[in-house]
Amino acid sequence: MKHLLTWCLALGITFGAMAQDNYSYHGKKITTDNAIPASQLVSKIGNQKSLPAKVEGTVESVCKMAGCWMKVKTTDGQTMRVTFRDYGFFVPKDIVGKNVVFEGTAQTTTTSVSELRHYAEDAKKSKEEIAAITEPEKAVTFVADGVIVKK
Repeated sequence: MKHLLTWCLALGITFGAMAQDNYSYHGKKITTDNAIPASQLVSKIGNQKSLPAKVEGTVESVCKMAGCWMKVKTTDGQTMRVTFRDYGFFVPKDIVGKNVVFEGTAQTTTTSVSELRHYAEDAKKSKEEIAAITEPEKAVTFVADGVIVKK
């Protein structure tokens, strides 16, 4: 009986500790320590082609097909596309408006028209919106190794 009581107490403490964790982890397990705001990333990368970074921001949109990319707000209404290294993991599709921390590599890239149209299809944009994409896009993008979603 004494062992059963001890076991139940330990189990209760474990579940209590798990209930305190207001994060969900995707990909490589990372921490929130030393994350920079997404609004500072563009100025930090400057003229560099790539930069290892840990970033914190708010999700603006997510791939509606599988959670295979997300867009995070940066500055002045702009967003940054975040993909996941080697499509090794995805994020939940219902995290729009949630705060996230992600770690990996920021890159200055040019996205082709065909890839932009593919992303628009993933986001369930209309045929008219997809057809309106006619120019490649130069922007800072991010390849994440791990993501923390704050619940």
